[in-house]
Amino acid sequence: QVQLVESGGGLVQPGGSLRLSCTASGNVFTMGWHRQAPGKQRELVAVITIDGNIKYLDSVKGRFTISRDNVKKTVYLQMNSLNAEDTAVYYCNAGTFRAYVSGVYDYWGQGIQVTVSS
Repeated sequence: QVQLVESGGGLVQPGGSLRLSCTASGNVFTMGWHRQAPGKQRELVAVITIDGNIKYLDSVKGRFTISRDNVKKTVYLQMNSLNAEDTAVYYCNAGTFRAYVSGVYDYWGQGIQVTVSS
C-alpha cells in the first residue's frame, strides 16, 4: 500500500499562483492530481509518468505545470493565473501503468483545498 502526503494549497486571489506537492511512500509509475469542485464530478487535472509523459486537463493547459522528482518520489503542480473556476479540493493520485492508461488510479491522497477568491 502506497501512502500519499499532500501539501500546499490555500487561499489565493484571482491571477495568483500556488504550488501543490505530493510525496509517495513507495515507487509508482504515474503520479498526478485530480480535483473536485462543489456539485461537480472529480476530474483529472494533470498526471506525469515516471518517464515524463504528461496529460493535462484542457482548461489548465498553459497555466499549470506538473513536474516530478523520481528520487524524492514527489510530484509538483505549479498553478499560475488561477481563477475562481479552479476552486476545488485537489487530490493527489498515483498508480501503475494500467492506471495511467485506464484512468482508474490505485492510490489517493486525503485532498487539499484550493480556493481562488478576492
